[in-house]
Amino acid sequence: MNSSYDSLVDLFLKSLRAEKNASQNTVSAYANDLNQFFIFLQEHYRKKADGIELEVLSHYDIRSFLAYLHRAGYNKSSVARKLAALRKFYRFLNKEKLIANNPLFFINSPKKDKKLPRYLEEKQIEQLLALPDCSTPLGLRDRAMLETFYASGIRVSELVGLDLPQINLDLGYMVVYGKGAKERVVPLGSFAIEALQNYLRRGRPVLLATQNNDALFLNYKGVRISVRGVRLTVEKYVRRLADSLKISPHSLRHTFATHLMERGADLRVVQELLGHVSMATTQVYTHVTTSKMKEVYDKTHPRA
Repeated sequence: MNSSYDSLVDLFLKSLRAEKNASQNTVSAYANDLNQFFIFLQEHYRKKADGIELEVLSHYDIRSFLAYLHRAGYNKSSVARKLAALRKFYRFLNKEKLIANNPLFFINSPKKDKKLPRYLEEKQIEQLLALPDCSTPLGLRDRAMLETFYASGIRVSELVGLDLPQINLDLGYMVVYGKGAKERVVPLGSFAIEALQNYLRRGRPVLLATQNNDALFLNYKGVRISVRGVRLTVEKYVRRLADSLKISPHSLRHTFATHLMERGADLRVVQELLGHVSMATTQVYTHVTTSKMKEVYDKTHPRA
């Protein structure tokens, strides 16, 4: 790497460590991305990329670099990450008054491809919910957890954080604290209520290690179950259902939302239930239901 360019990058990386408390992995990733940009300039423009050359680089040079990455087969996420590294680098140089120019000012980040969420079909979710052995305390807990996920669509962190005072099984709802400690009331279906009642009567008292513990879901040691514990539990049952399925606790949240949409739920209601701040976040489920609708149409319409 050119010594002048190298010294500027070194100053930038030192600031990441000192001021931003960045991890070594993060610092190494920035270093690799900035090194790739330098190599591109050397190979394609024969520029020295010292302080003066960085000063005169234009947005056309950045666009050429992005085109090079595209031709090399990088996906949009990788390109966006490399572009973010350059943005941060140039902001640092501007802030420290090392250069005045910023060729990224007119460059937009590539839009990431929207991935449709993974979810289970109704028959699959029924099979999954029937797997726990309800003759054991942990089986009762697992059934209650899975039913709660599917009935409410809550996040795994929200499920782990549930305390006994937050649930009201007589009225069939629970109070959930989402991102930013934002509170929302989430209804529970009859199957989830029954599973929770069974767990609270015959499962949780057996698991409970100390009386001063309000955590709803406990692990085998009798203390609050962790996010990792929930993930491992869900993965265990998914493997029993089908090894090929890539289903996580978050996929059960997607399943909840997708099934509501497929049965005609209003998008704004789904947004409220999921605790999404923006409607745009919820709109991914319209893509899922549209594809499902097209599939049904193709199968059933005589002239499809």
